[in-house]
Amino acid sequence: MAAKSSKIKTLFACSECGAQTPKWAGRCTGCGDWNTLVEELSGGAADATVIPLAPTRRSGPARIGEVRTDTARPISTGIDELDVVLGGGLVAGSVTLLGGEPGIGKSTLLLQLLAARDDTTLYVSAEESATQVRLRAERLDAIRPDLWLHAETSLPHVINAIDETQPQLVVIDSIQTMVDPELSSAPGSVGQVRGCAHRLVNEAKERNIAIVLVGHVTKDGNLAGPRVLEHVVDTVLQFEGDRHHALRLLRAVKHRFGPTNELGLFEMVGAGLVAVPDPSTMFLADRRTGIAGSAVVPTMEGRRPIVVELQALTSPGLENVPKRRSAQGIDGGRLSMLMAVLGQRGRIKVGDQDVYASAAGGAKLTEPGLDLGICLAVASAMNDIPLPADMAVFGEVGLGGEIRQVSHAPRRVTEASRLGFRRIILPAKSPDADDEVAGQVRLIRVSTLTEALRAATLTP
Repeated sequence: MAAKSSKIKTLFACSECGAQTPKWAGRCTGCGDWNTLVEELSGGAADATVIPLAPTRRSGPARIGEVRTDTARPISTGIDELDVVLGGGLVAGSVTLLGGEPGIGKSTLLLQLLAARDDTTLYVSAEESATQVRLRAERLDAIRPDLWLHAETSLPHVINAIDETQPQLVVIDSIQTMVDPELSSAPGSVGQVRGCAHRLVNEAKERNIAIVLVGHVTKDGNLAGPRVLEHVVDTVLQFEGDRHHALRLLRAVKHRFGPTNELGLFEMVGAGLVAVPDPSTMFLADRRTGIAGSAVVPTMEGRRPIVVELQALTSPGLENVPKRRSAQGIDGGRLSMLMAVLGQRGRIKVGDQDVYASAAGGAKLTEPGLDLGICLAVASAMNDIPLPADMAVFGEVGLGGEIRQVSHAPRRVTEASRLGFRRIILPAKSPDADDEVAGQVRLIRVSTLTEALRAATLTP
């Protein structure tokens, strides 16, 4: 007598933590997040399949001093900006997850990565046809004999292609469209994404090859799918940028083989993505001097100093209507806090004004060194007094109106000096600049926001 098959049933899984429940609820009982439960099918032989979380070929315990590290050395990707973010390149046996908005250039970047390699690579296109990828490769001049292309969504077929081509680097575009027939969940569901990711991680470890997964993002900019997807991979990269600007920024959100504070900069041109060797010059290329509401700030992204222009505009708000605090490229919550400090400690009456602030050129910046630049730009707009054309500012502003130190002050000063700025307002206790630079610039040290406003001649 044939065995009776298990009944297919419906479960709800959390897209953040993967916890399952038999019925829908507004809040996940596993992680506590709201509105994260999505429907998926369960039951049958597929659910009995156990997905191992680690390679099957394991060694026994060893003294930590005897563990080999030569196998974890990065191999250059052939793209300098990508190597900077990855700490030297991709590591054999690692899995990297690349996320970004649709149309931002993820597929373009990865196709250029495969073309820059001198070993065997495999591009798995699960969203586009082989013809579409071939046409893009021709435009990017990425045609080479050792680059294999496979348009496939079935995970077993992809693994067969890896067996056949024996590549050193595999790109899966994208993980949300991959399907494992052994799993009963629908394509794109939490179970499918989780199961396919675990399987590919195991393949990378056992074969000692690097795999790059492309991930979709939600409307909030977070990676779509279960949170465990980010946990099982070794590296998570975020590709950012405004589709209406040519600038693209690459950051490492998680990286097990190096730092996560580096930034890669690219410019989208007709022939693909090209590195930006001097981002400061690019950000300031269209700057107009003598305009109120503009402040130049040397920022730090990882170990790289970048000089950007902050712009601000104020206008009287409507009576009995909450005043707007609109930010583009900078943190909106930080802007609201700084406006409160500027009004209370700096005596600049912005409480009845709508305030708009922006980082020019499409940059997205969050570091605290921007605080003083934002305050001076808004004060400049309020009083209609431009800052001096050769002045740059940086520093963190505290709730008491004090100007606090920020990291790498000498490097900020050096970068501003290189671009021709001769007066720099900075925190009073910042380290001294290099002797060569100190003779070219005038450092104006301030302890409070009031002192900074006075130094910039922005007091009412």
